[in-house]
Amino acid sequence: MRIGELARRTGVSERSLRYYETRGLLSSDRTPGGHRDYPDAAVDRVIRVQELYAAGLNSEKIRQLLPCMRDRDGGPSAIATPRLVSDLTAERDRIDRVIADLRRSRETLDEVIRTARET
Repeated sequence: MRIGELARRTGVSERSLRYYETRGLLSSDRTPGGHRDYPDAAVDRVIRVQELYAAGLNSEKIRQLLPCMRDRDGGPSAIATPRLVSDLTAERDRIDRVIADLRRSRETLDEVIRTARET
């Protein structure tokens, strides 16, 4: 499929898809006319990349992680290194800290809302 179709199917801009290619997160073949040609599996790959970005990982961590994940369901593949495991554990710990901070913020907002409703 061409880049426009991939963009439509994933909701990701063509510019972002080209960026993913430059960062090694996505690959395409070229048609004889020089257009990008993506396999159907690219849809799953782009969705996976978006999920990892949303989790707060940067493109380099995502590039390291993708070979260790199956695109279609995000499950683990057999490839992983001890350093990658260490890096991902650190990322998970960072995410846990962000979640805890967000929960505290929500609790504070809930208290303010309760107080404002009582007045």
